[in-house]
This record gives sequence, structure tokens and C-alpha cells, in this order.
Amino acid sequence: MDETHIIRGPPAPENPTMGTRSLGELCLKFLRESPDTITMVNGVTWGRVLECVHTGTCARTGIRGDVVAIVAENRIEYPITMIALFLIGAPAALFNPTYTSRELAHALNTARPKMVFVSGAVRATLYQACRSARHTINIICYDKADRSNTYADCLRRSSKHFRVDTFQPEPSDVTSEVAAIVMSSGTTGLPKGVLITQGNIISSMANLHSAIAMGLDIRSNVEVLPWYHVAGGMAMLNYLRSNVKTVFLPKFEPRAYLRCIQEHRPNFLHVVPPIAVFLAKDPIVDEYDLSSVQTIACGAAPLSREVEELIYARLKVPGLRIRQGYGMSETTQAITFYDGEAHKLGSIGKVRSGQLAKVIDPDTGRTLGPNQQGELCFKGSLIMKGYIGQEGAIDAEGWLHTGDIGYYDTDQDFFIVDRLKELIKYNGFQVPPAELEALLLSHPAVKDAAVIGIPNERTGELPMAFVVRAEESNVSAQELIAFVEAKVSNAKRLRGGVRFIGEIPKTSSGKILRRSN
Repeated sequence: MDETHIIRGPPAPENPTMGTRSLGELCLKFLRESPDTITMVNGVTWGRVLECVHTGTCARTGIRGDVVAIVAENRIEYPITMIALFLIGAPAALFNPTYTSRELAHALNTARPKMVFVSGAVRATLYQACRSARHTINIICYDKADRSNTYADCLRRSSKHFRVDTFQPEPSDVTSEVAAIVMSSGTTGLPKGVLITQGNIISSMANLHSAIAMGLDIRSNVEVLPWYHVAGGMAMLNYLRSNVKTVFLPKFEPRAYLRCIQEHRPNFLHVVPPIAVFLAKDPIVDEYDLSSVQTIACGAAPLSREVEELIYARLKVPGLRIRQGYGMSETTQAITFYDGEAHKLGSIGKVRSGQLAKVIDPDTGRTLGPNQQGELCFKGSLIMKGYIGQEGAIDAEGWLHTGDIGYYDTDQDFFIVDRLKELIKYNGFQVPPAELEALLLSHPAVKDAAVIGIPNERTGELPMAFVVRAEESNVSAQELIAFVEAKVSNAKRLRGGVRFIGEIPKTSSGKILRRSN
């Protein structure tokens, strides 16, 4: 392998498994070591988690090694179910509870779970989706349901078969055995099933635990990111592993979110760009006290330097740091981040411990040097095993090709430019939508924005903006076109125009659904 311009993260944390032989055994170790530690805001302790795991029921149904799905909003049963599945070596498939029956049927047929845990709000959609499933599925409802197995029934049966003080998980090959299946965002097609191994999750846990030991201050947080998505789900497991006290919400509701921050006073927030823009620009933020927040970690999509600066100016919290990370379903969690004190505005951080990175020319595959834009590629213990039933993304040397365009500077700090497939081609020039969106968001009359390329016979594509006006704003399309034109090169002008809409469509992880416009 050509080692030229390969960027290496710090050495991997020592002994990430802590002497255990599987992810389940590792979870059991820290559960038993801290039985009185409160892990969720409602007072749930690790000891109570141990009491609630339904391992006995799962083992009695003989599903070790078989996939079990969870289709639910954030709720206390979610992490309990995941840990229980880790204990018995059953991969946990995490499905979006807002899926339509068609989307859910695709997920069922992709991951083929033998059992599904579902919340009452999603139960009817799941039953409809099961009609299109090509295999038999046992459904267990978290909430009370007529003529259905319930979570409470599982706990009652489990208590007769499972002793938490003597149970010991079976050893696993952590590098190959799958622990979780998440569905890729699917902005360019049907979602793919991403296979995350036990070793991937153990590495993610070890990275955060090591960063905290070295001074990264995360004591408590308000969590609103959905746990079915890799950004939220893996973060939740990392917080549990490192005893970070978590206040969780089932979904983002602006005032409920702000009220939780004011009342519970976390020192850490984990957000995606839409929430960051909300913190930067929504007037109701000024009604609440957010002074406890010392760190805001943002990922899932690029966050512009302009929005970062607006947050600093808005919150005025002494010592506040906004830390961007970069990851995707295929990297388990953030594969670049700022674990240390130093950070740069607009950067997605440095390569995480034990990982490798390079930037390549998308056309030739040639490895590029500092400040040269190309496709980001990563390799290491955080990279997925692969897709269910599909090839792609990981090359013969083990490099994950992300499809994202970025670069690193002479300090080996990384920056995202845009998605390779979302770049607008104007007269042969590549126009990154994220750059134009960041400019529009810096305008006080703009609440949100998305930029796409519209076909043009002469030039290939023209950049066009969809804009959500700020409250009480009457800004015109021409004003915004002129605003952008004054700040960009010729190819990046909004020649496709500006269209005003009520809301920018996005995935739950914060990526703009450009093709739905």
C-alpha cells in the first residue's frame, strides 16, 4: 500500500475489551461494577437495567445469532433491549419508527429479523409491513396491546429463567460477529443494511472513555437524536459505558428541548445541523438559560463556520466549545473529532484513535496531499463489516470510500466540502451546495436553506436555492441572489433562482433530502 499522505490517528486505546471476550460480557462488566450509578434522568440505575434485561425470554426462544429488530422512539426500554441482545449475541436491527409501511417492509426484508420489539405508536404500521415480509416475525410490543405479546410479559417470564448474578455471555469473535444493523440514510436510493460488529462498538466505546480520561469533560447531556440512527444510538451506548448522565427526549420539540437544558443544566449537547441552526437563529432561544452548556458536539452533516460563529455570538457562554465530528453509518460513529482542547472553526476534527485517513482524486484514485480537495477515505476498527447482501464502499485494501469531498490542512485537521454526488456541475465547475447554504444561513432574514442543481442544456446545471424565511421577514428572491453573488465566484451564483418554502425536507439525521424538492 502506498503510504504517501496517509493520515494516522493517535494509537488505539489499550485493552478496549477490558479483558472480556464479547461485547455482551463487556456490557455485563460495567453493569455489575456500577449497580447504583444513575444512567437516565428518571433515576434508572445499572442495577435496574440488569434486573430488566429480558435475556431469559430471548434465550428461551432460541434466537442467539438471529436478528432482532427495534422499532421505537427514544424510551427507557430501548437501551435495555439493546444490551440484552448483546448479552445473548443476537444482532440488534435499529429501524426508523417514522418509516412508512413500504419503507419498513424493505427494512424487514433486508435485515430479516426473527423478532421485533415495537412501540405502540408504530405497531399498526409494523403489522401492515409484516404482510409484505418474506419470513415469519414474532412481535413484542413495549406498550399494552390487545392480543399481543408485551414487553411486560417478557420481563415476567424472564425473571423465572434468568439470574443476573450467575449469567455469563458466550465468547465471540468480536472482529466479525455483527452486533447491530442500521439502515443507511438512503438519500440516493433504498436504504442499505449496514453491518456493525461487536468490535466496532467496543472501539467506539473505548475512544470516548479514553477521551474523557484524558480531559474531555462530558458529565451530563440532553439527548434528542434518535437512537435508531447510528449517531444517536452509538452515542447513547458510549454515554452508558462512561457513566454520562442522560436526559433523553423522544423527539425534538423546541420548547421542551430548551426547558430540559434550563432545568437539568447539562454541560454537553449532541446535535445535528438543523438543531445547531435553531440554536443560532430561533428567537425563542433567548427565553431560556443555556449557560450550563460547555460543549456542543455536532455531526451527521456539515456545519458551516458561519453558523458556529452565530451560536457563539448568541449564547455568549464563557468557555463554550463547538466541536464538529464526521461519521456515517458505515463508520459506526464519528471517525474524526476534536478530543483535545484545540479546535478550528468549521473543521470536522482530527482522525480518531486507531484509524487511518486519506484523500484521493475521485477520477484517478491518486492520494492527495494537504489542502487538496478529494474524496475522503477511512480505514480502521470503526469501519463496518459491510452491507447486507451487497458489495461496495470498502475496497480490496480495506478503505471505506465515503463519497464525501473534503481535505486536510497542514495540521492534519479535516474539513468537509460536500457530497461527491451532490456537487453541482456548472460549465465544468464543481459547485458545493453546502457552501451556498452556509452563505444563505448567514443572512438574518433566512431561517433555513437548501441548494440543488437544476438541469440546464447549455451549462449542465444551475444552482437553485430553496429558502425558509425567518419570522416576519419579507426578503425577496432578488435580494438573496444579490447577497450571494457579492460573496462567491461566477460559477456559484444562484442562476437557478430562489424559491420560498415552509420547511426544508431532511432525514432524521439532518441530511437535506435534495431530491425530494
